Amino acid sequence: MSTNCEGCREGKGVDLPFSMAFQPIFDVNTGSVFANEALVRGPNGEGAGTILSQIDDSIRYRFDQQCRIKAIELAARLFDPTETTKLSINFMPNAVYEPRACIRLTLATAMKTGFPLNRIIFEFTETEKLDSVHVLNILRTYRDIGFMTAIDDFGAGYSGLGLLTHFQPDIVKLDMDMIRGIDRDPVRRVIVRNTLNMLADLNITPLCEGVETAGELSVLRDLGVVLVQGYLLAKPAFESVVVPSTVQELLAPAA
Repeated sequence: MSTNCEGCREGKGVDLPFSMAFQPIFDVNTGSVFANEALVRGPNGEGAGTILSQIDDSIRYRFDQQCRIKAIELAARLFDPTETTKLSINFMPNAVYEPRACIRLTLATAMKTGFPLNRIIFEFTETEKLDSVHVLNILRTYRDIGFMTAIDDFGAGYSGLGLLTHFQPDIVKLDMDMIRGIDRDPVRRVIVRNTLNMLADLNITPLCEGVETAGELSVLRDLGVVLVQGYLLAKPAFESVVVPSTVQELLAPAA
């Protein structure tokens, strides 16, 4: 562990070329882009799996750091500086040993590029069993520094509800499996409606990801969801921020 920590703090990279694609998150009320999520890609736009399959414990820590740096550097170059669009960065809780030490390169990159800290969202996914005390320490530290926080894939992880009893992030992203076919599935509608009510009571903003059909979008709007993400609206764009011309029509208020 000490070797990884020293390597990270010294700014050592990972000998694995990669880049990022950006997928927008939309505010359905305004039709504007609330944030762009940075998604790892190969150096020529290859899928995330071609990179993530090469990441093991020996480089996980440094890779997580390099992903943050790459995302911020690209966002600083691609995002309109006159807008307030946020940058959403995924992080690996098990690749963070001590939050304030591990955030040094992120802070240095933001300062160097001039990208505001309050426009950065850190989100994590419970893809593996985690030490909840460790995760809570990370989230609280990031909030204290000025970052926004989010739980990704809520409803598919190990302890999402348990975490909410101790920490309320700014955003909770409902897992796409809860959204898929919601316009045809009354059970999903009941689950999502009650989840949204719970998040509202906790003053947490819900974000529904994986929206792929106009029917799904329509139901989510009826349920009061404001932030949405999915292929229906925009696919990830390699080293670019793209808003398809069809978005305004899809998000136009019903007549």
